[in-house]
Amino acid sequence: MLDIQTSRSSNPDKKLATAVLCGSEIATLMEPAAYLEAVEAGFRALARDAAMAPMPMHIPAGGGAFHAKGALLLLDRAYVAVKVNANFPDNPQRRGLPTIQGAVLLFDAADGSLLAVLDSTEITTKRTAAATVLAARYLARPDSSRVAICGCGEQGRAQLIALAQVFRLEGATAWDLDAMQAQTFATEMRTLGFEVAVANDVRQATRDSDIIVTATSAQTPFLDIDCVSAGTFVAAVGADSPHKNEIAGDLLATSKVVVDVLAQCVAMGDLRHAIEAGLMSTADVHAELSDLVVGRRSGRTTAEEITVFDSTGVAIQDAASAAWIYQRAVAADAGRFVRLAA
Repeated sequence: MLDIQTSRSSNPDKKLATAVLCGSEIATLMEPAAYLEAVEAGFRALARDAAMAPMPMHIPAGGGAFHAKGALLLLDRAYVAVKVNANFPDNPQRRGLPTIQGAVLLFDAADGSLLAVLDSTEITTKRTAAATVLAARYLARPDSSRVAICGCGEQGRAQLIALAQVFRLEGATAWDLDAMQAQTFATEMRTLGFEVAVANDVRQATRDSDIIVTATSAQTPFLDIDCVSAGTFVAAVGADSPHKNEIAGDLLATSKVVVDVLAQCVAMGDLRHAIEAGLMSTADVHAELSDLVVGRRSGRTTAEEITVFDSTGVAIQDAASAAWIYQRAVAADAGRFVRLAA
């Protein structure tokens, strides 16, 4: 675990200042392994009652929505992080803007000091991929070598890059409703050192894959039991609001299901839809990810079982990642330190 210092900076001029970092500055400070370390620490704290996160807030807006998530996290000190993301799916095509924009505010929970204002897009993308890798440690077969990425946006890229650092991948298959986007994704991701093919349909992409990642904004499930072979690990990361749904209820009902946080998945994950359809209940969920991290529940137990990680994105991940970024920024004198108060 990163040694997070208790003082804000060795520079007296920065002790009352707030660090402000853009996405590119964060990217230079945090590699995928650091996000994995931070996210694991966050879920470990959650398992030990050293963290808490209220349910997210959803604010609809014309053509999009705003999501607010917050968490308290106790590491060597108490942090509170609040993230507000704007999600406007038509932005890239209509306005030339990112789909997701926002900021993470990191506070010292002991005195209320605002420690940092951080670009949320970089954090959201990378901490989500880190949670997939963390779950895969327990739920994927160790010899997994082929990955299917369903949804070839920035999240799909981050997912494949993170998985490639942990598993000895021999190949990947990309699928997207936008065939051109899938082709661009495949071309770019071949720099990872293995073949990345493009599939014409979902089943072609997933049927022979050991790991499947769904990272779309689908509102109708597209991955069903016929798309998945025995022994596969599925990371369902796209359903982060109540109207989204990627994974069919029949697949969830016949799989070992692990959620990031049960209450949140019941409200806004793929699990929500399976429960509403009468195919599952909360009692059918095997574990929360924090249970696996501390060894309270087992992960994969046979080579043949299908495992699913229902990932809705938890504020604990944002808080832990923000704490790591802040401390690295202080140590490296990265970003800008400004005084927001007069």
